[in-house]
Amino acid sequence: MITIIDYGLGNTRAFLNVFKRLNVPARTARSAAELDGSERLILPGVGAFDHAMSRLDASGMRERLDEMVLRQRVPVLGICVGMQMLANRSDEGVLPGLAWIPGNVRRIDDPQNGTVLPLPHMGWNDVRSSGDHHLFAGLRDAARFYFLHSYYFACDDASHVAADATYAARFTCAVSAGNIHGVQFHPEKSHHWGTRLLKNFAER
Repeated sequence: MITIIDYGLGNTRAFLNVFKRLNVPARTARSAAELDGSERLILPGVGAFDHAMSRLDASGMRERLDEMVLRQRVPVLGICVGMQMLANRSDEGVLPGLAWIPGNVRRIDDPQNGTVLPLPHMGWNDVRSSGDHHLFAGLRDAARFYFLHSYYFACDDASHVAADATYAARFTCAVSAGNIHGVQFHPEKSHHWGTRLLKNFAER
């Protein structure tokens, strides 16, 4: 059973619709008790980092999620701000993140020439996977995903980078460490590429 964490941010219905088309059992959880029995977790997120962390803390699910992800090693996939929440902290706010993958969330800029880029980075972009990561099985050639963000995940450990994209300069757009994964783009809005990625997550 895949459980989509519903703490008031993110289009949970879009994920339920994708998994329904894939014939994959999925549900939402709004409390710690409703997380019980989850075999995989999806942490969506939109908006500002501090607001998302505050909403998750207020949901009462934070402690149970730490137990499931860090000790029981239940696979989790963070999406958009949900991916950024996996980090230690974000330049966008002051609250600590979940610290499930070492790293910090940085504002997008162009380190090559210091020019100011239009933000947010919005629209379709090519994504290049690192190695043979299972999330990107069948997606190594010409995979395109939909982005809407102004910040990216800067990993402390380069081995945790699962994929990158380019917006003036290359940036990490997917992370992975053991059972913990995250993508900056929106697979639920990315047509067959996004459906394939969610299917890969459900099957591994």
